[in-house]
This record gives sequence, C-alpha cells and structure tokens, in this order.
Amino acid sequence: MQVYFDNAATTPLEPEVIKVMTETMQENFGNPSSIHAHGRQVKTIVEKARKTVAGLLKASPSEIFFTSGGTEADNMAIVRSIIDLGITHAITSPLEHHAVLHTLEEQEKRGLIHLDLIRLDELGNVDLAHLRELLAANPRTFVSLMHANNEIGNLTDIRAVAEICKEFNAVFHSDTVQTMGHYVHDLSDLQIDFITGAAHKFHGPKGVGFLYVNGRNKIQPLIYGGAQERNMRGGTENVYGIVGLAKALELCYQEMEQHRAHIQGLKDYMLSALREAIPAVTVNGNSEAEKSLYTVLNVSLPCTEIADMLLFSLDIAGVSASGGSACSSGSEIGSHVLRALACDTNRPSVRFSFSKYNTREEVDFVVKTLKDLCENHQ
Repeated sequence: MQVYFDNAATTPLEPEVIKVMTETMQENFGNPSSIHAHGRQVKTIVEKARKTVAGLLKASPSEIFFTSGGTEADNMAIVRSIIDLGITHAITSPLEHHAVLHTLEEQEKRGLIHLDLIRLDELGNVDLAHLRELLAANPRTFVSLMHANNEIGNLTDIRAVAEICKEFNAVFHSDTVQTMGHYVHDLSDLQIDFITGAAHKFHGPKGVGFLYVNGRNKIQPLIYGGAQERNMRGGTENVYGIVGLAKALELCYQEMEQHRAHIQGLKDYMLSALREAIPAVTVNGNSEAEKSLYTVLNVSLPCTEIADMLLFSLDIAGVSASGGSACSSGSEIGSHVLRALACDTNRPSVRFSFSKYNTREEVDFVVKTLKDLCENHQ
C-alpha cells in the first residue's frame, strides 16, 4: 500500500484543473502582451482568472498580482514594502516560513531594517501583547505573521493582529499559503495589506501563485522587464498555471465546508488512534481544533533509536510524510520551528498533512506502521 500524507508540501492536481489547463494549452497559445487577436484572446483568459480570484477573496482585480508562487509573493511584499513604504523596522515570528524569515533577515543584514522576533508561548502561539509592546515603541513597522504554520499547523488570529496593526499604523503582511483554499478569506472585512497564495497547496499546479496588495499601498515591481501584471511583474505570464490556479481556488470555495469536515475528522481520528497505539506520542504545537490548521498534524514519537531513520523507514513501508528533528543530523539542519519550541531533540517528529483524497483506511495503515516501527526499536 502506498499512501500520501504530505499535502502541506504539495497536493495532487484536481481533475477539473487538469482539464481546464489542457484545454487552454490546446486552444490558446498567444502571448497575452500581443495586441493581435491571438494575444487579446489569451489576455482575456488571464483577466478572467484574476477576476475569479478577486471575487472569491472579495478584493478588487487590480489588487491581485500573479507570481511564480508563494515565495516570490512573500519576497515582493517584504522587499518592496521596505523600499517603497518607508519601513525601517519589522516584526515577525521565529516560526515563519523561510520565504519570510530569511528575506527579512537579509534586509536586516543589509542595514535596511531592524528586525524583532515576537515572543511565543510553549505551544508556539504568538504573544499579541508583545506585538503591541513592540509596535508602541516602533511606529510605521512592517509586521509579517503567517496565518497557519506549515510545520505544526498553529493558527494565528490574523484579524486580531490586523486590528493591532491598524491602531499603530503598521503594514501587515500574512503568509496565507497554507490556509488559502482551506479557509474563507474575506478581504473586504479584513484590515490587511498583503496576503499570498500558491496554487499547488490547494490542488492546483506548481509554479504559480499570487500576491494581494491592498489598493492603499503603492509599491514597485520586484522583477523588472516588461509591462506584465499592470507593470508590477516583468515576464510573460504563466497562462496555463494562472488558469489552473483560478479553477482550483474556485473548486475549493465550492466544496470547502464538506472537505473541511472530512479532513478534520481524519485528523482527529489519526490523533486518537496514535494515542491509543503509542501512548507516549505527543503533539507539536496546538492540538485544539479551533487553534490548529485542520490539514496538519505534527507528532513527536518515543522511538529514539531510529530517530534519524524514521522518515526513511516510513517511506520504505509506503508512507509519504514529512518531518525532522529539532537538532542537526548529518547534512540536515533540522527544523527551525521545532528548535524554536525547544522540542526534545532525541525524539523524532513527523508531520502528517491531509487532503480530501485521504481515507480512514490510509490512516489505519499509517498508525499500524508507526506502531510496528516503534515497538521494533525500543
């Protein structure tokens, strides 16, 4: 049996997404920047996709810019905000994706900003009181806090963060890559400056994403070249990817509640089964449903004898998952998220991430495999 529980890394393409992308490939090959009929036809397709994304997020089409993915979108928001919006101070969390953390650290190395890291509690939740303290001492700050952590699944109340940022006139960016397509984002009712999306996290194609830029912010391109994306991103548009992104997001919004109930049920079922099969198992991060991304479960296991080989052993057994330890091992640098939480460096951790395609039968297979591995290496 082969099972896939690494959907936080990437998701399988939705058949309807493949269909619409294939049709576009076969029937529309023009360059959307060309002024002739073939180009205009493709330009219309791109703008229709933009309107679809904007409509789902309750934003203006002029606020949606297509990119190569979430990393580029994060970089664009961060780098251009610092240059164009007069930012000299930034606040983020030690648990952020490296697309955010490394980018901000690089800006600090260049002397462009001073970077503060917000305090966390023992479960990895951000300390909003500390955020308020930092903002009070540093007006006109850039704040970047992800909606949901990609490793442990912790959810941040971005509405509360937005209200605090508004109070101090701070610029607020949230990496929403892990929640896009899984939660409703109503940008007409959220005081936020930038959010990001990557199609392959919600059953769309790889290599395409988007950045939402609130209309009140005027920034310049990160990538220069042509006048694509209304002069905001040089380079010929990834037309087929953009079409696939829009269709994937549209399907997610149509089926969101049904799939959320199914996936949350699988996550709860796996955690209960793991606790019964391996009593010493613990959860990394928040285990409360309302404070945790329903697609991610990160657990720490007692089988210390095979800590360095656990993911390999799971792979050999037919289970695709992600993980890591809090410490370095060989050429691996370990998980900066688990290190920040001061997790037990001797215990291996595994991240299981779910999609609508997973089943209880697959969960049973994973639990039995883990139980056998732990029992055989005690």
